[in-house]
Amino acid sequence: MQSVVETKHHLIVAHEVTNHGYDRDALSVMARAAKDVMASEKIEAVADKGYYSGEEIVAAEQAGVAVTVSKPNTSNAAAFGRFDKADFVYVADEDIYRCPAGQRLTYRMVSEEADGKMVRVYWTNVCMACPIKNKCTTGKERRVRRWEHEAILERAQKRLDDDPSKIPLRSKTVEHPFGTIKAWMGATHFKTKTLPRVSTEIALHVLAYNMMRVMAVLGVPRLIGAMKARRNACLRALTRSRTDSAGPPERDSSSKIDKTRQ
Repeated sequence: MQSVVETKHHLIVAHEVTNHGYDRDALSVMARAAKDVMASEKIEAVADKGYYSGEEIVAAEQAGVAVTVSKPNTSNAAAFGRFDKADFVYVADEDIYRCPAGQRLTYRMVSEEADGKMVRVYWTNVCMACPIKNKCTTGKERRVRRWEHEAILERAQKRLDDDPSKIPLRSKTVEHPFGTIKAWMGATHFKTKTLPRVSTEIALHVLAYNMMRVMAVLGVPRLIGAMKARRNACLRALTRSRTDSAGPPERDSSSKIDKTRQ
């Protein structure tokens, strides 16, 4: 189950049942679903490192949702004690990378990856004489690759660096509804089978959870009042819609004929 929970009242604003065993392709879909529900024009999605995917972060930002997500450390260089790509600083004004030794890695070419990504490649020719080359690369030179949408990923990382408390806030916000619903379901979890039926079952649990949250926030009398007001508004809109679709009343043609004959 994928879910989006807002941080103020801890209401579940979007959810989806999935049979995928991973989260990497769910970020932009759930971010767009949350934006469609939320009244605010600007929202920020905070996710853990299991959701990290460059393509998903870009898709979410293009949909108007800023993303803050932890980046997993998958660098082979760092695993062997060599400098990671994060140790190379990109200087946007000059379109260069500055390496840990202070050298300038300049843009050399564009390469197309197997998955269609367009990547700019940077390197310098002075690596062979570098005193710390053994901590950087085993090849002739260290090459740094930059995706065409790398700036969006850097903005996401900067949001996390500026406020690291967002990640603990995420777990405090989204894990509680999930744990509560799971406790309600008991040891057997779902009572139904097949994805459509399970989706309906989860939707009922989400509705019950949100009702309990609203009762805790507003109180039962205010909740009932809001529900009645919403019902009356829907009835008025339905009445107007039926009236408009019916059109103006028809004129009595028989009376017109009788009057002409007279």
